Amino acid sequence: MKKLYKLILRSYLGPLAMTFFISLFILLMQFLWRYIDEFVGKGLEWYVLVEIMFYASATLVSLALPLAILLSSLMTFGNLGENYELVAMKASGIPLKTIMRPLIVVSILISIFAFYFSNNILPIANLKFKSMLYDIRQKKLAFDLKDGMYYHGIEGYVIRVEKKDKDGSTIHDIMIYDHRDKRGNVKVTLAKDGIMKMSPENDAIVFSLFDGYNYEESINQGNYQKLRQFQRTKFKQQYKRFELADFGLVRTDEDLFKTNYQMLNINQLDVAIDSLKRKLEERISRNVEYAKKNYYYLQNIDSVNFVIDTINLAKGDSLGYPLFMTEISPKEKKAIITTALTKSRYVKKHYRDRESDYKAKRMVIRKHFLAWHEKITLSFACFVLFFIGAPLGAIIRKGGLGLPVVVSALFFIIFHILSITGKKYAMASVLSVTQGMWLASAILLPIGIFLTYKATSDSPIFDSEIWGRIGEKIKSRFKKNRT
Repeated sequence: MKKLYKLILRSYLGPLAMTFFISLFILLMQFLWRYIDEFVGKGLEWYVLVEIMFYASATLVSLALPLAILLSSLMTFGNLGENYELVAMKASGIPLKTIMRPLIVVSILISIFAFYFSNNILPIANLKFKSMLYDIRQKKLAFDLKDGMYYHGIEGYVIRVEKKDKDGSTIHDIMIYDHRDKRGNVKVTLAKDGIMKMSPENDAIVFSLFDGYNYEESINQGNYQKLRQFQRTKFKQQYKRFELADFGLVRTDEDLFKTNYQMLNINQLDVAIDSLKRKLEERISRNVEYAKKNYYYLQNIDSVNFVIDTINLAKGDSLGYPLFMTEISPKEKKAIITTALTKSRYVKKHYRDRESDYKAKRMVIRKHFLAWHEKITLSFACFVLFFIGAPLGAIIRKGGLGLPVVVSALFFIIFHILSITGKKYAMASVLSVTQGMWLASAILLPIGIFLTYKATSDSPIFDSEIWGRIGEKIKSRFKKNRT
């Protein structure tokens, strides 16, 4: 039996590793396609790209691992069935559940690893990935002058070059606006030709300008509007140095991102949820006390009716004023009505703002609950998908990357759609967090149990001959009904 288990494990672990890295690679290519605009043109070093791709691949394990388990288990039992090895084992008196036993143990270990990864490693990967992606997004585009276009990439300057030679350094008809004083176009440099070079430390770009003028208009003197002093300086050669510190990748302190729910483990999520709930309850309590002290007049039904009657009067309805309103002047009546309407609008706006505030805080709490359940659903999904892939492979008896890939893709798409739908419904409060996050597993688990039962009982549910007979029976009955 030990040799049999070794054979099954070798047949399973190879495809599992292969399909996992293939799935991870495909998902990583999707990530690059999605964020390619954030990386292009910013002059990022190769090691920066490798680092962010590494962290991105770590965040994609939660998708690649279930797909790999589903596909590899289907391929393993499909290959065993196609090569009649599964038939030989059953003929020797070994039931399918015994054949599946070593892979069930492996699936349990993978599920435990998936939970550990989701709870301990994934938050760190999310922190590194999100912080680095934020820094890359904030990074300016690499220094790139284009012919005839104004360049605003260097803070405090606007540069225009009419023509740049093919060598990439010789430039012609240069115009440089100095806006560092934030007083408009009062400092301008014009030059006929120039050469661009990087400084020896690669921290600045130096312009060597030839045959040009510096124009400066003085506006920091008294009686500026009348005098308008203007200065022009001619030069044969001049150097302009532009610091490139802003073009480097500046790393943000990761502590600023650590409180996000995606960067927390289960224990930290429990503490955060408890803290958020307590703060929300305290805020509601404070607002209730505030309302009791400041909006006591709303408890008086006559006052509310008075405001309603006032609004109806403004619409032309023939409603009478309250008795005390007949004894005051029209000017005082108008003032009372205006005050009542203003207070009512203020109260309405106040409570709408409070409602929006409570809704936003409840959404944050709900996101924390979603992250809490997501750490468990990943490991359970790996276990469920194994019990779909393994019996399916034993039933269809086709190995390789043909039919197994098609069937695996179909079930994984169903799993992914159900997961996204459940999460969206949970976010929108259509379903509870537990119902939304466990929707995919709750639907796929009975399918896995059904397929396992059919595989262990050798039910030919995918046999083409069986389905052909069923089709013939349906056709014959349809013909009888027509006659």
